Amino acid sequence: MTAYLIVRAVVPAADRDEFDKWYETEHLPDAHRDFKALSARRGWSEQEPNTHFAFYEFPDLAIAQAISNSDAIKGLIAEFDRCWQDRVKRSREVVEIAQSL
Repeated sequence: MTAYLIVRAVVPAADRDEFDKWYETEHLPDAHRDFKALSARRGWSEQEPNTHFAFYEFPDLAIAQAISNSDAIKGLIAEFDRCWQDRVKRSREVVEIAQSL
């Protein structure tokens, strides 16, 4: 069943516009390409306005898990860290879809 790599980033208010533009034009397209993901989506939380989520879809759990430990993600993490240093805190989770209607 489908699985997602979900990245949660907490962005300082002062960096939100710049982060949003960078993620839209650079990071999301790069990650989609490098991960060979089925899809890549992103958005901002309504409950926590400075919290950004990215969702990378994969055909199954094994592929999502492999990506989360891959050279591709290590390169993207290095680029993220270069651009945002320690200003943006983030976490990652892999979620397997258990049911879909």
